[in-house]
Amino acid sequence: MNIKLTIEYDGTNYHGWQIQPNGETVQAALERAISTFLGKTTRITGSGRTDAGVHALGQVVNFLSEKEFEPYRIQRGLNALTPEDITIKDVEIVPDFFDARRDGRSRVYEYRILNRSTPSPFHLNRAWQVHEYLDVEAMREAIRCLAGEHDFSSFRAAGCDAVHPVRKVYRISLDRRDELLVFMIEATAFLRHMVRNIVGTLIEVGRGERTPQSFAELLEARDRTKAGVTAPAYGLFLMEVKY
Repeated sequence: MNIKLTIEYDGTNYHGWQIQPNGETVQAALERAISTFLGKTTRITGSGRTDAGVHALGQVVNFLSEKEFEPYRIQRGLNALTPEDITIKDVEIVPDFFDARRDGRSRVYEYRILNRSTPSPFHLNRAWQVHEYLDVEAMREAIRCLAGEHDFSSFRAAGCDAVHPVRKVYRISLDRRDELLVFMIEATAFLRHMVRNIVGTLIEVGRGERTPQSFAELLEARDRTKAGVTAPAYGLFLMEVKY
């Protein structure tokens, strides 16, 4: 049987999603739990990789099991075996051909910015604190240019191994929730550090260091060196994967 999990995790204590030799990862912790539950070594397929410190409320994985279980038993069993910062939110039995990575139509990310002068213990490691006043209307004007299909080379990390830099953005928004700014973006897929590089540059617009027009020109320039800093990983959340 092919089993699909929707999971959430706090990425603070992990060296990202993907298994690596030099640190604990979300994938490694989850595979250990699943292997213990099934009684045999089991590999999983994730919808995508998240970097060290990045969180998820809607990461999706699938794996195969020779044994059959009711979904609630899988959820209960795995939640008893995973660390407290990883939770199985939902379990589905899916067709054998389902692949969490290949079949994803789009991914939704949020980036959270705490815009106030003092820190908050409730947003520790979950939002990037920016002390200065941010012009939200200018930031909203700037991100309009990102909707649609574009070459996102200006917001691509140097080590990105994607073959093509073109991505299609379906939805994009910036909302103020009291002291919290929430940047949301939905796209077919993302280049490495794409969201964090967009946010780092967008903050410069909010501070008045760039204009919305120059932000749009930057997208067309296709030059990473002209963009802003990479926003910290801990403000980023994978919210949903759509199939």
